[in-house]
Amino acid sequence: MTSFPGAQPESGTSAREGRVFDLGYRTYEGPREGRNRARLAVYIDGLRIALGLGRGGRAKILPWLFVAVAIGIGLIFALIAGAVDRVAGAGAAEAADLPSHADYYTGAGVLLFLFAAVVGPELLCPDRHNGVINLYLVRPITSVDYVAARFLAFLTVMLVVAWLPQIVLLAGLAFGAPQPGDYLTDNWTDIPKFLGAGAALAVYTTSMGLAVAAFTTRRGYASVGLVGLFIITQFAAGIIGEEVEGATGEWLSLISLSDIPMHINELIFETDDSLGGGFAAGNLPTGVRIGAFFAFTAAPILVLWYRYRSLTV
Repeated sequence: MTSFPGAQPESGTSAREGRVFDLGYRTYEGPREGRNRARLAVYIDGLRIALGLGRGGRAKILPWLFVAVAIGIGLIFALIAGAVDRVAGAGAAEAADLPSHADYYTGAGVLLFLFAAVVGPELLCPDRHNGVINLYLVRPITSVDYVAARFLAFLTVMLVVAWLPQIVLLAGLAFGAPQPGDYLTDNWTDIPKFLGAGAALAVYTTSMGLAVAAFTTRRGYASVGLVGLFIITQFAAGIIGEEVEGATGEWLSLISLSDIPMHINELIFETDDSLGGGFAAGNLPTGVRIGAFFAFTAAPILVLWYRYRSLTV
């Protein structure tokens, strides 16, 4: 607020009453961190959205409920196995073929699919529905930068949801054994196996969840659409596996979207239970099932990229 030099006062007004108010914006003089900093900000914001952090209590209920249930399943597996080993002796749980690391994703996989269906759309749909995506795009990032950061944020959360129960299960099995150190020595190979199987499941569910969400601005529509895809394709694969014999039935039963990552789980843990459902696709060669996983994972990622690559509004 300064005096205006050289100004003549109006009639009846003293010079001391004449003022000019400078309301102009100041030039930003701080550090300019560029595109990578903007990407990181979108990534961190995605983590907070997926976990309901910084939001109301209702936004936290669903994601943390899923996490708690997933951990609870792993804890139950550990308690049952530990109780059997203590009552019947070391190794009794394994001899009785009780659920372990190899069985966790087969049993709890549906929980991760639901998590992806419910939480995944939260990262994309509101920004497009409310027009917030336009504010992101005036920053030094592209639409592909935006969706890539969101993808990595949700993948990080999915990895935690997939791995944490397995870590709880491992700890429970180890401390439930008579000699925890001996148990870890004998079963340490389970660690890279459940990490690999969990990573495959996390990447797959992330790609499917966000790809479906890219086609609508309504979270409910995206959630219902993804769950519907899983249910319908699994039901169709079950019918095909029973009605169509031979190689044709085996190939066609690959359409069960919820079973694609379970093939990888079986291959990693070297089990042959055909997903517990006897689907014909479980009899296909290893290379075919691995190829199917990469194809069904890469396709949604390409769809997501295509939907956002030229987004300007």
